[in-house]
Amino acid sequence: MNVKTALKLIVVTVVAGFMTSCNNSRNYDKTSRGTGWDITGKDGGPSYRTDYKEQETGPGLVFIEGGTFTMGKVADDPMLDWNNTPVQMTVNSFYMDETEVTNNMYLEYLDYLKYTFPPSDEKYAAVYEGAVPDTLVWRDPLGDHQTLLETYLRHPAYRDYPVVGVTWIQANEYSKWRTNRVNEKRMEDQGYLVEGARFNHDHGSQFDTEAYLAAPSQTYGGNDSLLKGKKSNKLTEVINNDTVHKYVQQKDGVLLPPYRLPTEAEWEYAAMGMSSTREYNNYRGRKKYPWDGSYTVSGKRKNRGDQLANFKQGYGDYSGVAGWSSDGAMVTNEIKSYPPNDYGLYDMAGNVAEWVADVYRDRVDMKLNDFNYFRGNQYTQNSLNEDGSVELIDYESIEFDTLRTGRVVATGMPGEIKKEEIDDDQIFMRMNFDRSDNRGYGDGDKASSRFYMQEEELNEQQRMYNSPRNSVYAVADSLGNLEMEKDVDDGNRTTLISDNTRVVKGGSWKDNAYWLDPAQRRFYPEDMATNWIGFRNAMDRVGSGSKKGHRPRD
Repeated sequence: MNVKTALKLIVVTVVAGFMTSCNNSRNYDKTSRGTGWDITGKDGGPSYRTDYKEQETGPGLVFIEGGTFTMGKVADDPMLDWNNTPVQMTVNSFYMDETEVTNNMYLEYLDYLKYTFPPSDEKYAAVYEGAVPDTLVWRDPLGDHQTLLETYLRHPAYRDYPVVGVTWIQANEYSKWRTNRVNEKRMEDQGYLVEGARFNHDHGSQFDTEAYLAAPSQTYGGNDSLLKGKKSNKLTEVINNDTVHKYVQQKDGVLLPPYRLPTEAEWEYAAMGMSSTREYNNYRGRKKYPWDGSYTVSGKRKNRGDQLANFKQGYGDYSGVAGWSSDGAMVTNEIKSYPPNDYGLYDMAGNVAEWVADVYRDRVDMKLNDFNYFRGNQYTQNSLNEDGSVELIDYESIEFDTLRTGRVVATGMPGEIKKEEIDDDQIFMRMNFDRSDNRGYGDGDKASSRFYMQEEELNEQQRMYNSPRNSVYAVADSLGNLEMEKDVDDGNRTTLISDNTRVVKGGSWKDNAYWLDPAQRRFYPEDMATNWIGFRNAMDRVGSGSKKGHRPRD
């Protein structure tokens, strides 16, 4: 036997062994570990997806592998600000938007609302108006910003600039809409919905991910014809000689988890981009900015001296000297104008500050939770009809919220499941939670001892977070007028912090370099908007905390 023949035999043997191994693996995956049954549904047994690999990355997102980091101020702290004391925190893997949500991205949302819920129709009149950003945030009694007011949101010159003038509540509604549009298109692309279903449904009826999973036949207002795409035959099953139409379920792995605002811990972890300072199982040194180094300018030969973010360089200096040391923008700037951090995320410092999901408190309580920390949980359950089916919101029961500013925002849209607070059955004999609203958990709520006076002497004015109470309510007339009253308390209010105050992270075009540190934290009312706060979305990672084949770096 010559050498060439021997090599051929070796190659054939290796390939055959590899194929056998793969076949064995595939056969094993299609057989239950518990019962030995076939789980592909071929023999009439239960059917589960056996070819699922891992979660796909949603549009616009970047994968962030979780880990342990020091959350809080670890670099210079000249202000001795005690609201971000360093704590060790672990964050689960997740996905984050590569850039901030832009004007174009938000306009797509507005155009969808205008088409699906025409403002000319009286029952939908407030849906579109409640979602439009507040362009008046550009006004300044001593500034000439009229052009920005008129053009920033809609002019194509600003299409890839971060959207501003959006409240925390509006950002959350956008996130819900984005979830549904992404999953709707995935269903359509994979043949589970009729092609073009997202354009052909009736006004007032739309696809909602959560409602589809709970009551699929009621999607699109019960228009079942849109739910039977070219792959519908794969969703049928013969039971007792009857062909039963089934729908996509969680076990099929088709639908992505919700887009949402990132938590404060996730945002800070992603902004730091700690991979460049990792040494074995520890982080060496301390990072002051999302990039390496202690300065806001690049030290690399290729772009030495260039600003690495868009921020206010000093009093009266929003950009720098023209042609030298300028960051290229007086206000916001186009996305991707500056280098990304180690995770591939842009503008995690500068441009605009960003809403995160958390309710603001003056400290992060690691003793209560050091894993995926988040303050703001409000647990709800599906509202049920008398027959036990889930209750969906229709065009006659759209849920609106009148904000303290007088703006009316739709927070429950047609096609969504109506929600209600959890009942006593869900908290009975539970050790991990005992209430629906956990925004003030362990920090000034009724179950806490953090009050100014002893419990028996306590009254409403002595609570820890005695914030202003402005009131807005509808006048009982046919025109839907509002009565708005400011809090006229005579000096007894002690703070601006409340359960409706949210954390804001990152510096903006309006801030100096001090706020570019990802550990810095501020707060702003969730129902108010400004010209220096925008947002980006995040998404949970389902399954493995790392990508397939990924191994830690040496």
